[in-house]
Amino acid sequence: MTDTVHALISNFSAHLRDGRRRSDHTVRAYVTTAERFCAFLMEHIGRGVGAAEIQALQQADIRSYLAYRRADGLTNNSAARELSALRAFLKHVGGDEAQIPKIRGPKVKRGVPRPASPDDIIALAGDAQDSAGSDWVGARDWAVLLLLYGSGLRISEALDLTADALPLSDILRVTGKRNKTRVVPLLPQVRAAIDHYIDLCPHVMEPDQPIFRGKRGGPLSPNLIRRVVQQARTKLGISDQTTPHALRHSFATHLLAGGADLRSLQELLGHTSLSSTQVYTAVDAAHLLDVYQNAHPRA
Repeated sequence: MTDTVHALISNFSAHLRDGRRRSDHTVRAYVTTAERFCAFLMEHIGRGVGAAEIQALQQADIRSYLAYRRADGLTNNSAARELSALRAFLKHVGGDEAQIPKIRGPKVKRGVPRPASPDDIIALAGDAQDSAGSDWVGARDWAVLLLLYGSGLRISEALDLTADALPLSDILRVTGKRNKTRVVPLLPQVRAAIDHYIDLCPHVMEPDQPIFRGKRGGPLSPNLIRRVVQQARTKLGISDQTTPHALRHSFATHLLAGGADLRSLQELLGHTSLSSTQVYTAVDAAHLLDVYQNAHPRA
C-alpha cells in the first residue's frame, strides 16, 4: 500500500470513528473494504491511486470490483454491505461534491420475519447517517435509530421527547400509549449519540419543544424516519420487515435471549398486559430454531 493510499484510509478511519462515531466493528469492516478496494484499483488501472483517481471512478470500475469480489464467493448480503462501505469511502474522499456512481445493490432473498441482528441495525443506522444531506441531519437519524433499538421505544415516543428531558442521564422518562409513563435505560452509546446531535443541531432546544427536529425546525415526522430506514435497508439488502418499529421488537427479543424476565420486559416496553409481552417468547424460540438448523451438524 502506498503512502498516499495509507493516508486516505487513515483519514477515512478517523472520519468514521470521530466524525461519524461509528462502532469499532463498523470502522474495521469499512476500513477493510477501503483497503481491499484500493488494492484492487491499483491493479485495475495499472498505477498508483490517489484522491483524483478515486474521484474519477465510473460505474464500470465499481462493477469490476464487485465482480472480482463475487469470484471470492461474496454473498448477496455481503455484497450489499460492501457496496454501502464503498459509497461511504467515495463520499469521504470526494467531499460534498462527490459524484457517487449509482449502482443498485444485489437482490437479497427475503425470509420469514425475524428480529434484526445488532450488526444489521448498526449498519442500517450508519447508512442513514451517511446518506443524509448534512452532518446534523445525519447525526439526528443515527441518534433516533439507536434510541429505538437501545431503549425499545415506539417511534412516536422517541419523537415526542422534549427538551425538558435535558440534560440527559442514564434513564429516560417516556410517555407511551394512554399517557402511561415509564422509565427506560439510556445506554451510554445512545446518550452520546443524542448529545452529539444536539451539539450539531442548528435549532434552539427550548423547553416543551421536541428534541428531534425537521430541517426547518418543526417536529420531526415519523414518516421521514420510515423513509430513511426503507432507503437504507434497500441499499444494504436487509429484510423489508426491518422497520423503525422492528427495532423495538429486536430490543425485546435480544433482551429476552440475554436472560431478561417477562415482567421486567413488560415494564420496559410499557405493555399493559403480560400477554402482549409473551409474544416475544415465540419469536425468540423461532430465532433459536434458525440458529440450530443453520449450525448443528446433524440438523
